[in-house]
Amino acid sequence: MKTSPAKTTFTQHEILQLAADLVSFAQVRGADEVEVAISQGEEFNVDIRHQEIENLTQAQTWGASVRLFKDNKIASASSSDLRPETMQNLIANALQRLELTQEDPWNGLPEATFSFFSPEKLELYDPQIKEIPIEKKIELARQTEKIALSDKRITNSHGASFSSAELFHALANSQGFVGSYQETSFSLAVGLQAGETDNRAEDYWGHSSRVFERLETPEEIARRAVARTVRLLNPRKISTQQVPIVFEPEMTSWLLGFLFSCVSGTAIYQQTSFLVGKLGKKIAGSNIEVVDDGLMPGKLGSRPFDQEGVPCQRTQVINQGRLDSYLLDTYSARRLKLKSTGNAGGGGVRPNNFYLLPGSKPPDKFISQLPQGFLLVRTIGHGLNPVTGEISRGAFGLWIEKGEIAFPVAEVTISGNLQDVLHQVVFIGQDLEFRSPICGPTIGVEGLTVAGN
Repeated sequence: MKTSPAKTTFTQHEILQLAADLVSFAQVRGADEVEVAISQGEEFNVDIRHQEIENLTQAQTWGASVRLFKDNKIASASSSDLRPETMQNLIANALQRLELTQEDPWNGLPEATFSFFSPEKLELYDPQIKEIPIEKKIELARQTEKIALSDKRITNSHGASFSSAELFHALANSQGFVGSYQETSFSLAVGLQAGETDNRAEDYWGHSSRVFERLETPEEIARRAVARTVRLLNPRKISTQQVPIVFEPEMTSWLLGFLFSCVSGTAIYQQTSFLVGKLGKKIAGSNIEVVDDGLMPGKLGSRPFDQEGVPCQRTQVINQGRLDSYLLDTYSARRLKLKSTGNAGGGGVRPNNFYLLPGSKPPDKFISQLPQGFLLVRTIGHGLNPVTGEISRGAFGLWIEKGEIAFPVAEVTISGNLQDVLHQVVFIGQDLEFRSPICGPTIGVEGLTVAGN
């Protein structure tokens, strides 16, 4: 979305009315089906480096997108100018382009839905956002960096940032659906460097929340950023071997992000996932339970309905190791002769709150029982192949010896296959935190290779 030159603000009623009017306009001009999505909001971001403001942005934002269907053809258009005459011209041009596109029998809007979970009950909006002065937002970032730099082991800062956003979303379509909701988000983060020249370690920490008062404090974020950075100083090399690998929650989230790309309906109908044809089959150990839930109050991935107006829901993706569901938008669901799971977003399938259910024990208990192991804290590179499930990534971590953290490790590669990993999870921690739409607790995995010297 871009800053609109046309008008400084629209009431929520005006936005809903505009969406409904545009649906009617497109139908009168010949569209079989129409969908209009409009968002309006205000965003703020400040970047602080060495206590100076490097970047500060505060802007009102507008965005509208339209999808038109006729004779199983589709055309789409978007604009940051919400004036009715602009949007009508946009629709008229899209209808002309529509004649040039190919027919696709799976195109079309979802079936009519007229009810969805109450946005108020989802706790997506914090009214306090209107009361926070810009000076306070700047100071939060500045304080976070200042506290982190006060630790003598930290030699440089990549900067601290604070951002906030307040958005109103409206959706209307020719099936009779009209829905809207408000949401807010806040985030605070800092990136740091420790050591000098060839002994240099980098890491960061940050936190995001829908509610300002629940955001981690500058002290907490700085403390965790410092701890994560200095623990990687003076790394050693290790020989290539197979050892248990402990995935920190952030790394479990990364692994689950790969899994999400493989259960996405788009990847399934395009035959680009190793999980094609695996619905209803055992694909993981019986301890693996993975859920996608868009109806969790206050969580970052929650929303009452997806970008097609399909109500969000709780979907059991993996149940005791069995693949119970793919995640689908309307198009992929029709291609696969299934039903949408309420995961439409951004022209494809997106997660709501996609997570691995936690276990009952703390990670320390598992680590203390390992004769040897590798605690994975960061990966670099690409090396993920959803067609085969292959994993190969550069890695940083901590070596575990006799149940204790012994030393940091760098310049290694972890490799394996997601198909195998899902069967080789021997520990699931209790430390699940919903820090992003895709998240998981600490896990322990056997059978992966750490390639070093």
